[in-house]
Amino acid sequence: MTPDSQQPLHSQVIVVGAGPAGLMLAGELRLGGAEVVVLDDRPGPTTESRASTLHARTMEIFDSRGLLDELGTPADEPRGHFGGLPLDLTLPSTHPGQWKVSQTRTEELLQRWAAGLGADIRRGYTLRALAVDEAGVEAEADSPGGPLRVRGSYLVGCDGERSTVRRLIGARFPGQDSGREMLRADVAGIDVPNRRFQRLARGLAVAATREGVTRVMVHEFGAIVAPRTGEPRFEEVADVWKRVTGEDISCGTPLWVNAFGDANRQLESYRHGRILFAGDAAHQQMPIGGQALNLGLQDAVNLGWKLAAQVTGRAPAGLLDSYHSERHETGRRVLSNIRAQAGLLLGGPEVEPVRALLAELTALGGVREHLAGKISGLDVRYDVGTPDARRAHSLVGRRLPTGQLMTAQGDTRTAVLLRTGRGLLLDIGVAAGGESSARPEDVVAGWTDRVTLTTARARSDGLLPVGAALLLRPDGHIVWVGTAWDGVTTALRRWFGEPCRN
Repeated sequence: MTPDSQQPLHSQVIVVGAGPAGLMLAGELRLGGAEVVVLDDRPGPTTESRASTLHARTMEIFDSRGLLDELGTPADEPRGHFGGLPLDLTLPSTHPGQWKVSQTRTEELLQRWAAGLGADIRRGYTLRALAVDEAGVEAEADSPGGPLRVRGSYLVGCDGERSTVRRLIGARFPGQDSGREMLRADVAGIDVPNRRFQRLARGLAVAATREGVTRVMVHEFGAIVAPRTGEPRFEEVADVWKRVTGEDISCGTPLWVNAFGDANRQLESYRHGRILFAGDAAHQQMPIGGQALNLGLQDAVNLGWKLAAQVTGRAPAGLLDSYHSERHETGRRVLSNIRAQAGLLLGGPEVEPVRALLAELTALGGVREHLAGKISGLDVRYDVGTPDARRAHSLVGRRLPTGQLMTAQGDTRTAVLLRTGRGLLLDIGVAAGGESSARPEDVVAGWTDRVTLTTARARSDGLLPVGAALLLRPDGHIVWVGTAWDGVTTALRRWFGEPCRN
């Protein structure tokens, strides 16, 4: 069918936006067996560096999808920051710290993965209209070959903070506009000292040189932010840099220039019937410490398997609604910590007493670990509807701890068990010494098309509970833990639907 055919193109899910969140979602949908077409208005993947930090939880997710072999071994920095104050991000994980990967590389990796799984990715397609009815969603787009109509059961807006999908349906996006901003540029041919959030008398300066290119970021205390209709000129960046640092970088060659402010907004609802949102289309925040990119990727992983189950007829009641309840609360918490960091980072002399106090507090182990969990995404714990939350195991709602397991097929890592994108019932000793006489094969028999059973032994010095079993969703979060099989059938029905009848 040609792009300008009068007959609409059909797909179970339409994703608008082929940035990191949209591509991650496309791959997750395909893992779940859903048809997906991705529409993006750009002619090709981004050539701008933009976000360059992947945090520990995102690296764990990439590992659980087999993506790290291709990514190689990027630079890892265990030290991050909170509002410009140094913060050790090391926590129990296979990939602690922050990993330096350019957005261009991330998009290349995710596009190849999603396309390899069968996602239909179309670039140069600009969304212009949406129509929703009881049966589905129809999108109209301008394409290289003329107008195109695409029909799907659901549509997901992953088209950034200026989301066309959000504008077309009039979704409420409350919050605050930018009051302060940082100017940013990648510049070749300059020689300035590396700076890590250096606070000077007139402003804040950051500089880091890699492979002959220096990224500079600068904020002038008290500067008034005017609405921008485009990116700043390099001359503006050089002028502000000179006023703040006293250094002249105007002789350099700018490779990329932009500005970002401290706007802080979040959709009231991530789901509007058959239209959902993920990534920056759902939340706008200052890109401090790379949290924005990682938050969007993790939105996609939470949504992908649920939406795939919905469109393939396997979803239990309420599963798709849990995307909003889980990720909206996670997003609210992240936006709150980013707003606090923006005040610490961009505030003038008046914030120095608070910065000094926080520097003392972050030297305390519990405080450091608490903040590192927020930055890295390793602290996320979903409310998975445990009947008696007070008695629930401490792992319920959290990600599967990383560790080594011994199975009948040999030693393996926990991340490897999740690569199929299916649910996982992990038996670590219940069958050998549990209180119930039921066999795990019988417990999971009605769900073998959706859930994989793995029997293993864990190292006694690891983080996994020995002599227990865990039920995991495809996104790696635990929804049931038990030392016997009581209650697991309820959890299987809650997250994976009714069992198949033979």
